[in-house]
Order: sequence, then structure tokens, then C-alpha cells
Amino acid sequence: MFDLIIRGDQVVTPQGTGAWDICITGETIAAIAAPGTFDDNQAGQVIDVTGKIVIPGGIDPHIHSKWHIPAMEEGGEVSWTDGPDVVSKAAIHGGTTTLLDFANWQQSGTIEEVINVRKQDWTDNCYTDYGYHIMLQGAVPPEILPQIGEAIQDGYPSIKIFTTDITPSRRGRKITHGHIWEIFKVLKKEGGIGAIHAEDDEIVMHMYDVLQREGRTGFENLAEVHNTMSEDLSFRRIIRLAEHVDGTPLYMMHVSAATGVAAIEAARAKGFPIYGETLHQYLMFTHEHYKRPNGQIYHTYPSLKETSDQDALWEGQLNGSISSIATDEICCTLSTKVQGSKIDDTTGGNAGCEPRVSVMYTEMVKKRGYTLAKFTDLVSTNAAKIMGMYPKKGALAPGSDADITVLDPAEKRVVTAARLHETDYTPWEGYEAEVWPTLTVLRGKVMMRNGEFLGDRKDGKLLKRKVDEAIRNRPVI
Repeated sequence: MFDLIIRGDQVVTPQGTGAWDICITGETIAAIAAPGTFDDNQAGQVIDVTGKIVIPGGIDPHIHSKWHIPAMEEGGEVSWTDGPDVVSKAAIHGGTTTLLDFANWQQSGTIEEVINVRKQDWTDNCYTDYGYHIMLQGAVPPEILPQIGEAIQDGYPSIKIFTTDITPSRRGRKITHGHIWEIFKVLKKEGGIGAIHAEDDEIVMHMYDVLQREGRTGFENLAEVHNTMSEDLSFRRIIRLAEHVDGTPLYMMHVSAATGVAAIEAARAKGFPIYGETLHQYLMFTHEHYKRPNGQIYHTYPSLKETSDQDALWEGQLNGSISSIATDEICCTLSTKVQGSKIDDTTGGNAGCEPRVSVMYTEMVKKRGYTLAKFTDLVSTNAAKIMGMYPKKGALAPGSDADITVLDPAEKRVVTAARLHETDYTPWEGYEAEVWPTLTVLRGKVMMRNGEFLGDRKDGKLLKRKVDEAIRNRPVI
């Protein structure tokens, strides 16, 4: 006797896409059965989703929830973005069931302490399952290095590193290459993976000086500051450093430029374990969008680039250089998002976790002819594999968590902020999505059905992760 059977004819499994019945007992998938194997009376509930697309729950591997927004002026008030309760509810509505955020170490306390602080923000306050990357900022003293190893062993194997301070007004994030070298030694020894924000700090800060000297300080010039050469130099330097530490595995966050894609592709061709993440902002918008009214809504760091960079990002998905599509989620109000208007004070990130899966289905499957399997890899499965959650997450298979998203082609939707569930704006306003989620299941519990939200803030569980040895030794995705 099963608790739930979901019957579909376009079910994406690791063995292929086809007609399957997903049989669920408790929180896990008990069986993937041929249609008709089990009668309706062999389950407590049966949901027929014939004619719809069934995939494992979406995974967003890069979000920032309850994230601090710096004050606009010295002595001003620091604000905070919306918390896990808001972001995860929107994620469920959008077909995403797992989020990875950050536990942020900033020059004080221990890594264990920052993890515990983050737990206070998330525990019993989240509708999705969730995990943390460890974010390091600034100089990393020797006593922190063994703590990194302990965190990896405790289920937090991905370590976020900045190679730039990003803006002159927000100094303190950059980690020097000597300290990165020491961190990489720990990652390689303990089974971790570097999650890298890679821009060349000298180039970035030089361009801030140049534009400020020339009086071109409006945010519409950000692409000149966070430019493609910066991505090229930093990617290749960080890859070379990782190669010197016996091939420390890398996950390059928010790849934005063709130069970044090329650097990843070249390293993978040599068998180096490196994986690229891009954002749907970079795939959908260019720096020309900055010139639109409230153009800040399209921005995140690094900046938006050219159409040629978009072309390379799309091609990178096909050749393996780009493995996952994230959001760099920052959920704040429109007034907060547009309060900065200069190259040095513009707020990054976007409220994008809800439309991500539907928008990417439209762009990948409907417009570019991607298979359902390839689309599923990019919005779910690959992130699970790289970040140490597979096959518990990212798969419709016996023994996997019963995390399921059903996309309905009959529910085409024009995206509007009024119909979304997190904030008062969306960069995708007016976008015509070819599908929309009508069923989201988290570990066997129906969380959303036909727009009705059924979740509880205590439903989400913290995930402890371990990156598979194959992922760490060669580019297997």
C-alpha cells in the first residue's frame, strides 16, 4: 500500500523520459512503475498528471535569504532582504524544492558559530529543504583552516570564495591568492569544492577609478567595470592555482561572460574537475537593459554583458561548460532594489526563484529544442550531483526523496509581479511562459496544487551533503 501514486506520461527519470507511475511511501519514492502495474486502490491518494511534464523538484544552488543590504550613506540604516519563509514559499510555487544559501564568516567567531546563527534563521521557518555553503570573507587566519575541514566533514562541503571586493564601498570580501591556496589545500584533503566568485580585483577597482574620474558613475556603465577581461583573467588564475593543488575541484558561480565559459571549457578538456553555474538573468538580459526604466532590477554582480556572451552561455550548456542555472536570489522591494543608482552602490541579486523553472523550460525546451532530460539536468539534477545531494535529490528514482514538480502546458502564463509570491517587482514582467507548475511535492507531501498552498513553515529540513569522489576528480557532468 502506497501513500501516493502520481501517474504521468512525460516523467523524466534517470533512465529516460516516458510514461511512469511514481509510487510514494512516506517521504521517499518506493517504485517507478509501468502504467497499470498498481491499481488506484493500492494507494491512499492517486493524482493523474497525464499530458503534463513531471520532473524532480527544482534545485536553486545559489540564493541569499535574509541578506544584509548596506546603508546608502555612512551611518545610515542597514536593511535585510526577506527571509527563508518568503523565499521558500515562492520557490514551492515555482516548482523548486531545495535551496542552497550561505553561512557567512566575516573575520570573527568560528565557522561552527556562523552555521548555528544561520540555523536560527532557517529552522522551522522554511517550506523547502535547504543547505548552506560556507562563505569566507577577507583574510583567513591559520586557526580557521582546520575549521573549514571540520565543516566539510560535517556536511558543508562547498566553500564560497571572493577574488574581489566587488565595489570600493564594500571592501572586506576579497581573499588573497595566498590564502586561497591554503584553503584549496584543505578542500582537496577533506573532500570539499570551491564555490568561486571570480573577478580580477585590480581590473575591477581600476575601472571604478577610471569611470569616477571621467564622471561616468551611473549604474548603466557597470559592464565596463565588471568586464569580460576581468572574468577571463580571474577564472584562468584561479583554475591554475587549483591545478597546483592536485586538482582542487571548482564550482564557478554566476558565469557571465564568454571568456569565463572558454576558461572552463579549456580546463575541462584537460580533465580538470570544474563546473560552471550561470543565472537566468545573464541568459535573458544584457547591459542594454540597464537603460530601461528602473534598469537596476536586471542587475546582479558581475554585471550583465553582451549578446555574444549570452550566446556563449547557451552554447556552454550544450558542451558541458555550464552545468546549472541558479538565481543569486535577493528578495527585496523595488524601492530597495533601485535605491542605488551609481556604479558603486547598486544592489545586486534578483527576486527570481519562482519563475526560474518555467522561464527556463520556455527558453530551453520550447525555443531551443532541448530535451526534457537536458532541461531537468540544468534546473535540478546537475546541482544535486555537484553539491553532494544526489540521488537523494535531483532524481525520480526508487529510494530518492519524493520531491516532484509537475509543469502544465495548459497553464501558459504571462509573468507579473502581482501573481508571484515574494516581492512587488519582477525583471520578467510580461514574459510569456509556456508552462507553469500546478503540483509541487516535497518528500511525499503535496505542498502546492493548482495554486493552492498547502505547506507548513516547519516542512523544510536542513541537508547535510557530501560531494562524490568522481565529481571531485574529473568533470563527470
